[in-house]
Amino acid sequence: MSKSDPADGNTQERIFEAASAVFEEKGYTGARMQEIADRAGINKALLHYYFRTKEQLFKAVFQVMLKKMFQKITSIFAEEIPFKEKIKRFLDDHIEFLIKNPKLPIFLLNELSQNPSVSEGLKEIVNYDELRELIYSKHAKELKGYGIKKSDMPQLMVTVVSFSIFPFAARDMIRLMMPEIEDNKKFNAYMRERKDFASDFIFSALKHRKK
Repeated sequence: MSKSDPADGNTQERIFEAASAVFEEKGYTGARMQEIADRAGINKALLHYYFRTKEQLFKAVFQVMLKKMFQKITSIFAEEIPFKEKIKRFLDDHIEFLIKNPKLPIFLLNELSQNPSVSEGLKEIVNYDELRELIYSKHAKELKGYGIKKSDMPQLMVTVVSFSIFPFAARDMIRLMMPEIEDNKKFNAYMRERKDFASDFIFSALKHRKK
């Protein structure tokens, strides 16, 4: 079977990997279908066999990446473990995910602001209401003990997520301000240290709030 055979079961996976990398690096406007085909190791005609336009491919990749990330978050909060342990697990898994996809946060922010059409269908993929209900239904007693009412959940959820996302979205600025973490290896080490720091900080703040 040649690399250009449409029956190749790995072709679509290679396209998604190549497209994700190119879109993250160059955004929708700067990405070229030829470069995506080259990185996937296929010809451009086969790429168009799977995705007729760049916009179609972009939306598919965008939605798959978000769905994968949201499913991972939901699976953690669905487990039968204490809320504090879930926050630790979330920060651990989310930071590792972002270390592997460091350009994803700024890419998503840029594309959502510049290309509003990509937001179509996102509410079905990233079901915030479902996640909020899942967390509160399993941990209402714990959360009330920290003084968190159901109406406070939007504040709590954005606060927790910002601990992992913000440093990646502002990575260039942070590295400019903090020369001790100027290269990728040191930045990744800094983010791995942040896992425990962020979790401890969140629960220290919640205990203080309870008082």
